[in-house]
Amino acid sequence: MKHMNSEVKEERTSNKKRVDLFLVPIVLIAAFLNLFKIWTDEYANAYYTAAVKSMLQSFHNFFYASFDPGGYVTIDKPPVVFWIQTISAKIFGFHGWSVILPQALAGIGSVLLLYVLIKRTFGVWAGRFAALAMALTPIVPAVSRTNNIDSMLVFTLLLATWMLFRAVRTVKFGWVLAAFAMIGVAFNMKMLQAYMVLPAFYVFYVVATKITWKKKIAFLTTATALMLAVSVSWAVVVDSTSADKRPYMGSSQTNSVLELAFGYNGINRLTGNTSVTGSSHKQPAQTEQQTASSETKQNSNSSADSSQSSNQRKSSFSQKMQAPGGGNQNGMFNTGNPGPFRLFQKGLSDQISWLLPFVIFSIVGLFAGVKFKGPYTAKQKESLFWLAWLLPVAVFFSIAGFFHQYYLIMLAPPIAAFAGAGAVALWSMYKQHNDWKSWLLPGGILTTAALQVYIMSPYVSSIGVAPIAGVGALGVILALVLAIRKQRKNSLTNYLGAAAMVVLLAMPAYWAMTPIIYGGNSMLPSAGPDSSSGMGGPPSTATNSKQSGFNGMQPPGISSGNSSSNNQMQPPSGSSNGGQMPGGSSNNGQMQPPSGSSNSGQMQMPGGSSNNSQMPNSFSSKSSSSKRKSGGMNAEVNQKLLNYLTKNNTGEKYLFATTDSTSAAPYIIKTGKPVMAMGGFSGSDPILTVSKLKAMIKKGEVKYFYLSGMGKGGQSDVITWIKENSKEIPSSKWQSTSSSAQQGPSGNGTLYEITLK
Repeated sequence: MKHMNSEVKEERTSNKKRVDLFLVPIVLIAAFLNLFKIWTDEYANAYYTAAVKSMLQSFHNFFYASFDPGGYVTIDKPPVVFWIQTISAKIFGFHGWSVILPQALAGIGSVLLLYVLIKRTFGVWAGRFAALAMALTPIVPAVSRTNNIDSMLVFTLLLATWMLFRAVRTVKFGWVLAAFAMIGVAFNMKMLQAYMVLPAFYVFYVVATKITWKKKIAFLTTATALMLAVSVSWAVVVDSTSADKRPYMGSSQTNSVLELAFGYNGINRLTGNTSVTGSSHKQPAQTEQQTASSETKQNSNSSADSSQSSNQRKSSFSQKMQAPGGGNQNGMFNTGNPGPFRLFQKGLSDQISWLLPFVIFSIVGLFAGVKFKGPYTAKQKESLFWLAWLLPVAVFFSIAGFFHQYYLIMLAPPIAAFAGAGAVALWSMYKQHNDWKSWLLPGGILTTAALQVYIMSPYVSSIGVAPIAGVGALGVILALVLAIRKQRKNSLTNYLGAAAMVVLLAMPAYWAMTPIIYGGNSMLPSAGPDSSSGMGGPPSTATNSKQSGFNGMQPPGISSGNSSSNNQMQPPSGSSNGGQMPGGSSNNGQMQPPSGSSNSGQMQMPGGSSNNSQMPNSFSSKSSSSKRKSGGMNAEVNQKLLNYLTKNNTGEKYLFATTDSTSAAPYIIKTGKPVMAMGGFSGSDPILTVSKLKAMIKKGEVKYFYLSGMGKGGQSDVITWIKENSKEIPSSKWQSTSSSAQQGPSGNGTLYEITLK
């Protein structure tokens, strides 16, 4: 009890101290990286922004996180982050920046929380360096500048960590409950991803808390039960509500939140399994992998000859992008191939791994001399916590079948924590010891500089040779000088150590700024000179990467004068699926034309639409405009189509229906009117049947249908029926013909009208 009271008194005294002046510039750096120019992103991730627009319109839509104002289908994630975004939009008005703002603030908050967590045990300089490392980890600001969930998820888990550390210090059961309940809240942000930190929470509480084993087991059991209750609370309410009184649970195959949590957003991420069974037959689903692939912006502005034939394009891409035997060297979305060194492969290493060698040396130093049976110091206990966070998450990303680069933000807190704590620990060992531990600092600097040279080498055409050679040379020189001066304790040695830390953070800082310099991608955020492409890996053949971002999809009936052939996304060779990427087939995020296809050189868009083998760089000339629409989908509307649908609406609930969310989202954002995505996010959800559709048409709920090719998942029967029982609307009445016209649903599709009595 006396120890507990002294801990609380010490914390209160610490809180009364003045603001750490060294922390101020770190926070300002984080604020700049997370907030600057977010006001230029008009739509952000259009799929989620459309949901916020819908959620603003009624509590029913708000509670269920409905994608559309009509309450037809939900988005594919739990609602908590979108509740926060909706509240932000309610306060500040509905804008791209107002839905991004909560994530940007969460990114800044994570920097502050990490400072507080590390400073208390490892010292103020460790806290400062950890906070700076967190702020400059490239994927952190890249994600925080969007309305994706992960930045808020990490902030929530760090808040839970602060509660857990307080529970250990004060030995109060209430803080244990609060910490695990916060993980339950995080589950309602991104489901099973929140549970990645559980090993760290259990291990740390067992090792660090000075209570009996009986109490430890009782407390952890109760806290886990509370966490599970909070986790499934929303799911139980939704799944127990009659299906006809709520939206369909998007991206599930059984209209269930729990199935979504443990399937699509759970085990399928680990296995990479993307096959689902439709309502009437089994076929590969167009899941998040395929849709995101077709929604990714093109890095064009290519110097390729515009008269090049489609067969030449196909041959060129097949040779360039496929590994021998049809394999893929870089994995889906540049996430590399599974294996123990995956995080060091290009496409992932430049997002998160800049300091990993230094972290490894730091772990060795922090655990040097630790005995299995203890006793453990406070530093060793908290180091164990961060190690138990780092290792399971790193293992997951090393073996997972499917994830996006921006998920790697989950690794940022433990890497930054070890970078901060390790910098101080290794410096102390360097100054005080003459044994092997004194070599950890120079070794960490040398190997980290070598990795950074490796990370930057594929980008030599974008960033030049100078920064690569500079980091390599300075890293080697500083490491060698520190090794030579190991026994000298003077101010010059201190300056050399500080210079080494600056060198190791210089290129991560530049990479963290690339979403500002080159533009970001709100659908698939990543950092790097090609950050606007959303593909994150080494630069494409685009001649000007600054202008290669924000490229819109080709709308129906709109031609472009740009026939660039590079960086096209085409269906896999031999596919009978026209643009779908079945069951985890990896093609570097690109889709190649089917062999023998009559649509040689064409790209199949969401909804199955042909797109004439290109995505014109409609935004490349607008990269400096005050507003950009980088929603990752076709984030503009065809005004002529909108005018036609509005004029001819005779009281129908839905403005029109289409196969998936790609076509629907921009119209929901623009008008706030219901647009039906018949198959949910990717078009594969078995939501609609022919009989249900007939009933909706007879009740006057929907009349117009925009279809762009073959159906997907369980929609084939519905789409066939629509085509057989509808009147085709002449394209001259609704299609724009000018390349400068506003855009409509993606692809060259057809507008149909159906009226039943």
